Amino acid sequence: MATFLYRLGRFSFRKRHFVALFWVALLALAGAGAAGAPAAGNSSFSIPGTEAQKAFDLLDERFPGASADGATARVVFKAPDGQKMTDPSNKAAVLDTVDELSGGAEVAQVTDPYQGGGVSQDGTVAYASVTYKVPGMELEESSREALKSAAEDARDSGLTVEIGGDALQAIPETGSAEIIGIGIAAVVLVITLGSLLAAGLPLLTAIVGVGIGVATITALASALDLGSTTSILASMIGLAVGIDYALFVVSRYRAELAEGREREEAAGRAVGTAGSAVVFAGLTVVIALVGLSVVNIPMLTKMGIAAAGTVAVAVLIALTLIPAVLGYAGRRVRPAGEKSKLLGGGRAKNKDKADRPNMGTRWASFVVRRPLAVLLLGIVGLGAAAVPAGSLELGLPDDGSQPTSTTQRRAYDLLSEGFGPGFNGPLVVVVDAQGSDDPQAVFQQAGDEIKALDNVVNVAPAAPNKAGDTATIAVVPDAKPSSAATEDLVHDIRAAGADITDDTGAEVLVTGATAMNIDVSQKLNDALVPYLVLVVGLAFLLLIVVFRSILVPLKAALGFLLSVLAALGAVVAVYQWGWLSGLMGVEETGPIMSMMPIFMVGVVFGLAMDYEVFLVTRIREAHVHGEKPAQAVVTGFRYSARVVTAAAIIMIAVFSGFIGSSDSMVKMIGFGLAIAVLFDAFVVRMAIVPAVLALLGAKAWWLPKWLDRALPNVDVEGESLAVHDRTADRDDEDKELVRA
Repeated sequence: MATFLYRLGRFSFRKRHFVALFWVALLALAGAGAAGAPAAGNSSFSIPGTEAQKAFDLLDERFPGASADGATARVVFKAPDGQKMTDPSNKAAVLDTVDELSGGAEVAQVTDPYQGGGVSQDGTVAYASVTYKVPGMELEESSREALKSAAEDARDSGLTVEIGGDALQAIPETGSAEIIGIGIAAVVLVITLGSLLAAGLPLLTAIVGVGIGVATITALASALDLGSTTSILASMIGLAVGIDYALFVVSRYRAELAEGREREEAAGRAVGTAGSAVVFAGLTVVIALVGLSVVNIPMLTKMGIAAAGTVAVAVLIALTLIPAVLGYAGRRVRPAGEKSKLLGGGRAKNKDKADRPNMGTRWASFVVRRPLAVLLLGIVGLGAAAVPAGSLELGLPDDGSQPTSTTQRRAYDLLSEGFGPGFNGPLVVVVDAQGSDDPQAVFQQAGDEIKALDNVVNVAPAAPNKAGDTATIAVVPDAKPSSAATEDLVHDIRAAGADITDDTGAEVLVTGATAMNIDVSQKLNDALVPYLVLVVGLAFLLLIVVFRSILVPLKAALGFLLSVLAALGAVVAVYQWGWLSGLMGVEETGPIMSMMPIFMVGVVFGLAMDYEVFLVTRIREAHVHGEKPAQAVVTGFRYSARVVTAAAIIMIAVFSGFIGSSDSMVKMIGFGLAIAVLFDAFVVRMAIVPAVLALLGAKAWWLPKWLDRALPNVDVEGESLAVHDRTADRDDEDKELVRA
């Protein structure tokens, strides 16, 4: 592989006009596709194999035209102090609003609060439900504006009016913090590479890669039902790995220049060595992201594949576009150790300072001298950070997790105030009595048994379909949607439904947003272990090929588990317990998003293996070239610690930028990935890894002979390039002899 990548690097450097034109054309093509594509909305959410999804599909079949998947809105009214919603003037204002909303072209139905039980018991709060014919992602902007306008007209009459539901769900915004993260990345690159131009190259190429990835996702969003969150997460991961991969190639290029090589040769060697590590690091990220498909939640699968595609583009850009732009930069990119004049280059060097070991060397030497103490300290520290993970509670966000500044959150609070907290998460019980002799009796029995359960506030009369063989029963829980009591109620209804099935043969299913969230959480919990086995297993096999060792990949996997548990502990402490919530912009604590753990496991595993490959490859390179194990650790850190540290800081800065997003899922994932990289890069890879390698010594690189013969030699360390050098040297000597 090293030889192929070496040739690719030289080709890209030499044919830079062609390579640059190819990537620019690809960016333009993706941009044109995105510009002409319909805007992305919120991806339709389905969970195959769950009871809630089965009931939802049954509603579509038995209640045609009911717009079961249509957007919904709740227009909530509150009377001024001392008044009631039943007062004539207030009632007139509400009915005017209902009439105004009913005229919408996409509106399927609007309920009258005074006829449908939509007025609270104390008479201070009322609501009108609006159902649309199309899903929220397909709703025309004119329909949203009409909804807002109707609410504003009602406010003019003196009422407090807020709107809940998914009809107004906005495309999430990441805010200015993302720009700050990129700015921090730029500063770190300048310090690391000692040149404004060299620092600009990774940023430029990463932006090109993310531009191609996000534009492609945008172009395909409508056709593939990709939600707006998909492009944000793809840009988050693509930007982080794109900068890091480019940084490693540029750093190796400058190191090769410092060895006295010509620029084209240096570009080829940079791609042949650092590029090999980029390929395998990228493969681990892609495996982790594509592996999300095993969960069998279409939205999560699409997010993973889209992000994996952006990572693949970042890898290809690091292997081709980086050497091409290095060719354009020419002598303006200086060898390692030299700075541009603007940053102090050209000054007389202090010999004592130049001969002094760098920080990576000093740190590795310290760890090698005290490996056991460093190892124990790292494990205990991460173990302490992981303690809150034992209290992890999973759920999906609703309007109650929105910022208090939003109308959705204020509508949620008004409904809780007027009708109780459970009103925001009603359960829909679907009774399929198609095979029953007396469907009406079955419907009555189901309603009576549900009323007898604990934590039930209200059970609406059964509403049968036209055929009279299927009915829906709305159930209002006593507790809020995300509470354990509501989850217990869902299980109790399902248990009662099983008894009804045994007695009558009718099927009783529970659905609705709350039941859907509970089923998602359970499905994700059940999928976590198989996912870990698949992803860690595949990456373990890949790392055996890369490092030609059993213990090094095993240590890498165990270190990852430590860092991800510690990161989950930090997420629980902030978003569930409320620690530092003000600093992180968390307005409402609650259960951790159901998809957060498994998504974080996938992404963090891939990124953790990035640093493992980049760091340990350089250590193995020194060992392969004859150094003793302890000295190889020090040598590896001398050449790679500075760059790995810079790459980790860049990734943390980029991920942290997404904490300012308006979307709670993006905000939480941004924090989780940032803290996970912090733990993994600086505790696991920089402390635990060298400590374990120092303790294992030569045993770290043990591999059974039969397995060594069976494995392909991918040559990540570039040993074939060293052979190429020796062969070239012998050829030069032979030519000299011939001339003599």
